[in-house]
Amino acid sequence: MTQHRDGRGSTLLLVAANILIPFAIFIFATGFFPYKPLLPGLAQYETLSDYGPPPEPPFDKLVFMVIDALRSDFVYSTNSGFLFTQGLISNGDAIPFTAHATSPTVTMPRLKAITTGSIPSFLDVVLNLDEGDESSSLASQDTWLAQMKAKKSGKLVMYGDDTWLKLFPGTFDREDGTTSFFVSDFTEVDNNVTRHISDELKRKDWNTMVLHYLGLDHIGHKGGPRSPHMIPKQREMDKIVQQIFTSLWSQSHHSKTLFVFCGDHGMNDAGNHGASSAGETSPALLFVSPKLQAVQTNAHAPLPENESFQFYSSVEQSDIAPTLAALLGFPIPKNNLGVLIPEFLSMWPKKEDQVQLLLRNAHQILDIITAAFGPEILDAANLTPENCAHPQTDYQELACEWQDISDAAKHAIVADDDVWITKTTKWLRKAQSLMSGMASNYDVPRLFIGAGVALVAVILAITATSKSIPEPASSFVPFGGIVLSYGIMMFASSYVEEEQHFWYWATTAWFGLLGLKGFRSNSPSIQGMGSVMALFALRVIRGWNQTGQKFAGESDIVKRFVTSNPSLLWFLVGCTYLWIHREIISSLVSLPRSVRYSGATGLVLAGITFKVAFTNEDAPELVVGSARKLLDMDLARGASLVTRARTVFYGLGFGVVVAVGMAISAKRKRAKFPSRKSGDQGIAALRDLYTLLAMTQSRTSNIPLFLLFNIINQYIGASENLTLIDLSISSLLLQFTAFFAFGGSNAISSVDLSNAYNGIADFNAPIVGILTYISNWAGSIYWTFATVNSLLALSRKRKELGDAAGTGMAVWKGHVAILTVFAASSVAAVMMACTALRTHLFIWTVFSPKYLYCVAWGLGQHLGVNLALGGLLFWLGM
Repeated sequence: MTQHRDGRGSTLLLVAANILIPFAIFIFATGFFPYKPLLPGLAQYETLSDYGPPPEPPFDKLVFMVIDALRSDFVYSTNSGFLFTQGLISNGDAIPFTAHATSPTVTMPRLKAITTGSIPSFLDVVLNLDEGDESSSLASQDTWLAQMKAKKSGKLVMYGDDTWLKLFPGTFDREDGTTSFFVSDFTEVDNNVTRHISDELKRKDWNTMVLHYLGLDHIGHKGGPRSPHMIPKQREMDKIVQQIFTSLWSQSHHSKTLFVFCGDHGMNDAGNHGASSAGETSPALLFVSPKLQAVQTNAHAPLPENESFQFYSSVEQSDIAPTLAALLGFPIPKNNLGVLIPEFLSMWPKKEDQVQLLLRNAHQILDIITAAFGPEILDAANLTPENCAHPQTDYQELACEWQDISDAAKHAIVADDDVWITKTTKWLRKAQSLMSGMASNYDVPRLFIGAGVALVAVILAITATSKSIPEPASSFVPFGGIVLSYGIMMFASSYVEEEQHFWYWATTAWFGLLGLKGFRSNSPSIQGMGSVMALFALRVIRGWNQTGQKFAGESDIVKRFVTSNPSLLWFLVGCTYLWIHREIISSLVSLPRSVRYSGATGLVLAGITFKVAFTNEDAPELVVGSARKLLDMDLARGASLVTRARTVFYGLGFGVVVAVGMAISAKRKRAKFPSRKSGDQGIAALRDLYTLLAMTQSRTSNIPLFLLFNIINQYIGASENLTLIDLSISSLLLQFTAFFAFGGSNAISSVDLSNAYNGIADFNAPIVGILTYISNWAGSIYWTFATVNSLLALSRKRKELGDAAGTGMAVWKGHVAILTVFAASSVAAVMMACTALRTHLFIWTVFSPKYLYCVAWGLGQHLGVNLALGGLLFWLGM
């Protein structure tokens, strides 16, 4: 790029580009995540003239219990706490299944699938995080809850996860909801459900009781599936199963009560969920009643461990809705895509009843097919032998097969033929697969418009960069290589799943290049040693947490050395807190010495004692040695975690006020005495205070990463000949590297909620959102603070060298221009990949989550942190 003078035009171009980025994201999202059209109203029984009324149901009451994140092996394998349940399976009182949960494997969309039998929108993964959202309500949709209420045979009651109350407002006659996001609570959140069960089982006024337990899911988020809390929690849930089953067996008013319990999703080896790994998509599903001994499954339990998590028969979660409709005697919900589980057909001895139940399921799904493709697909003129011999489309093939099945139904009854049942069940599965795959109605014009707007932003950003940074074109070659290779990588699902490797190797190569550049400086030996230290730190950072999707949960530094050796963990954590203690004292240089030492000591002690107390609640086996002694000596012993966290936050808030005051005072002095040298007083203090906040919001095992970040930051600060482009590229690479080093990935399941409620007693969406963002982008935000300090140092250096045109806002504008080029390019690349691959097998499991992360990076990190927060910090320090 040729040299250009910085001017007003480049500023306007940058502003325009950064305005277009959120516009592009919004336009594309409205085309990519549309709400699917639904058949309105409540289903009624269809009149089948040849078959009479619907078959008599074997049950009239339902207890439906969800144990959040109940992975199949938690119930069925040899390493399970569900011993009573396993006895029910072996005795024939429980019919076990592995229910396939489609991505996204989070609670709200899974409950929608379970209750409606349909395929939820992927956008529900976002709505799932907002407890105040009501747009996802199912109050106007046909569900088995609505059907049970329409029977008017009893009340509906619900205890547990308040997601049910958000989905079904006004549905339950008695209710007690608990929030699903207090992941540090393993006990009370479940006790609040259990305390209602005994009284409800004695009552005769309800026909449906819904229970939703959250403790097991919370244990998974905090400690993973192998947490020491997991088996005791399974035993606790098994006792609940025993209590309910005993009531069904002994109390006469429950003689026709069906008990169903299941997981809404599973969890991966890290204890999280949201993506599509085998563990996340394989929850347990059991139908329980003494009457089910009529269903001869010959199942036994326990079974050996199975890495695929497939035990017994596998069904779809959407199959629950039509199966409950048959067993409890109500019409199948209108938008159902589920299939009546064939194992239960033997509950009706008459072949005529079995045929009728499958026909009703088939007719209901046919209504959806004809709504999607038009009623003409069933016209006789379109179902000629010639057309059916060579069907042109999948739905035409379905129509032709339906014609054969419909014609053979009466013969199946007369001949007592099981072949027809098998054939019809296969047809239903085929229709389910076809319609599930068509669950998204893309607004393709909006997809192209959104991608087009993003490309315009790219062009504007590149133009602004060429005008803002007077450097030769060769200086931009590494940056151009990063942008182009990253954009190409977005079109390959495997690379998206394992994106961390791109950033790890790109960052390593870049710092190797900077090391070679350092040998041309005035102190090559010092620069060379710094480069080696930085590369060593990078190597440790890369191996700290095993992330991505294919190898998540496998051995890494944390698992192999840190958490397996608690003394080492607390030594590293202690070193990190001592380091930040020293940094805060050094950066608050304008305060009296006694104030600095006492303030920093109190703040750091509050921070580390909170972290020890937090870990003691989460994983007490890790709190040993010096950490245990610190907890025992703690003056705030007995204080709640909320109080401890608030103490840290209040202290940090006071520190921020002091640091901002220092920065403003220094800024005024620079304006009054422009020739006087001055450092970045206040800005360094803000960086150090943020680091302590980030440590508070990080998992304990990740806190030592900030020591490694400091090594790299010291190397960058000591490098003599780094240009603006060098600093901006380093910032970009380190922000992404830090995100993945903390355990982040492009899977929804990697979102860490363990620190989202620090200091909060009640749900507050904006605050929880901010704390969640800081928890997951803690390292990335650190590098925004660190980069501002480096840019201010560069500006002062240029000023000392007499380059007045290249100081101040010119430095900041050049930095923003480079970041904007990448942000706009990455948004455009992801949009184009999602558009081109919208029919890809992995569109909802890989590319859609990547788009959501792209939104978080584009809006949260780029606009919110790098531009807004970074711009404010640079202005204060300029």
